[in-house]
Amino acid sequence: MQGRLLAGRYRLGESIGSGGMGRVWRAHDEVLHRSVAIKELTAAHYVSESDQAILLARTRGEARAAARINHSAVVTVHDVLEHDGRPWIVMELVEGRSLADAVKDEERVEPREAARIGLWVLRALRAAHTAGVLHRDVKPGNVLLSRDGRVLLTDFGIAQIEGDSTITRTGEVVGSVDYLAPERVRGHDPGPASDLWALGATLYTAVEGRSPFRRTSPLSTMQAVVEEEAPEPRYAGPLAPVISALLRKDPAARPDAAAAEQMLAEAAEGRRPDAAQAYVPTQYSGAGRPAGHVRPGAAAATPYPPVTGPTAVGPTPMGPAATGPATTGATAAGYAPTGYAPAGSTAGASGRSRRRRLRTLALVVAVAALVGGATAVVLRTSDTGGDADHGVAVQSPTPTTDPKPTATAGKDSAGTVPDGWVRHDDPLGFSLSLPEGWERQEVDADGDLQQIDYTPDGGEHFIRIAVDSAPDFNDPYAHQLDLEEQLQRLVDYRRVTLERTTYRDRDSARWEYTWTALAKDTPFPGPRRAVEEMYMSRDGVEYAIYMSSPADDWATTSEQFRAVLRSWQERTV
Repeated sequence: MQGRLLAGRYRLGESIGSGGMGRVWRAHDEVLHRSVAIKELTAAHYVSESDQAILLARTRGEARAAARINHSAVVTVHDVLEHDGRPWIVMELVEGRSLADAVKDEERVEPREAARIGLWVLRALRAAHTAGVLHRDVKPGNVLLSRDGRVLLTDFGIAQIEGDSTITRTGEVVGSVDYLAPERVRGHDPGPASDLWALGATLYTAVEGRSPFRRTSPLSTMQAVVEEEAPEPRYAGPLAPVISALLRKDPAARPDAAAAEQMLAEAAEGRRPDAAQAYVPTQYSGAGRPAGHVRPGAAAATPYPPVTGPTAVGPTPMGPAATGPATTGATAAGYAPTGYAPAGSTAGASGRSRRRRLRTLALVVAVAALVGGATAVVLRTSDTGGDADHGVAVQSPTPTTDPKPTATAGKDSAGTVPDGWVRHDDPLGFSLSLPEGWERQEVDADGDLQQIDYTPDGGEHFIRIAVDSAPDFNDPYAHQLDLEEQLQRLVDYRRVTLERTTYRDRDSARWEYTWTALAKDTPFPGPRRAVEEMYMSRDGVEYAIYMSSPADDWATTSEQFRAVLRSWQERTV
């Protein structure tokens, strides 16, 4: 590759950086006789022909976004070209290193210098926002420190331009996990405040030498972003209250760019910004709530409470289980999101299982903006010392091999079921009857929430049972209403019914809805329909019995669902 001539003018030199999406080369412009940097989009090697067109559109969008910003702290994009069927970006060459490299080499950055760096990044962001451009991937690896002392923001590769139609797929989430703002994890559209959150996380990493929310996996990192406060910085000095202000969970509670710029300027002079204290939440330690949570009623309290227990099944038309890091973004097998407890809901404040919430969050992230079939997920986490990207793969349920349910033929002792049906005594303790040939697939068995599917055809038709022994909602109807809010972005979502019911002499709720699954997202595209019965047992366990199929098969599926409800027996141990 070295020495190759691109577009008849750019001679490639040595590679000066690489990540999961591309490689950056030093090059010489033989027309203008100047050194440049050229980004090669290596991801184009591994995507389909249709995705290559999307990648090219994104590359052009990056160049267009950067071209709209006139500021000395933004890396200039000179050209975009195609070579070997792939897009390449020609940029200003910055002699120096990234902030990520500086942290790796020196362990941490002195607070006043970090504030100076942050001040220039903020000025770049203000210029971008004024031009209608959101960066959406501010992180140490995208902050360049020139040898002449300049600070530049680069890589507008996933920027969103106001007024432009999106070039990301429906449901796609982009950004580096460590620096993804809570509202983006929840599937909300980003705004300027989301870039400021990422700046706060970047400054924390600079002064502390570690990411504030990095955990053992991308999914647990996202969980921390939504639910946990950053540990108190030990080395931030006058920058500490500025970082705290930028890392408020509620985007409306963060300072705007002008206020943040003033605070950073004071911190760069070694002064502790008095104005930043107004953004620091009051903390207390009280019964039922761990120390460090925002006191109820405090100024600018966050509207994003901790994640509540997931629907047993509900909005997860065949919900995926999230796996660990992979080298590329993956396609979810196709289901909708589980939910959060909005302010004012009936979710309890205590007794939440962190492992159970983690899975809830994983599903929300995977399909927060989704379809009823699947979504591409491009969530990247970069090491402090580099810019390598790691995807989060979201996969279909996989058939279990052990333990296996016990199946017996014949009539059901709990109620009459059709001839030929088989009773399954599931290892999770419940039992139900299903048509012969339905096989068990394990979805999740993590913490207090356990979920199992049964399907005859790999998921086109399926039933899901979820058992939550420590539910956060004490009202199934309120839980389903909360979940429905997450499903408003399903293609053609329509509620058929959502009402309070009684099941087995217990208060319950039944929710039925339709949506359209897209061919690009699932092997089972087309109109679909689903129904869920959710109730709370006498011993406080929440059960959700959920069934989904193509809409054309609903007459049969609804009859099957009624038979399943007649046969259902909850666990007795």
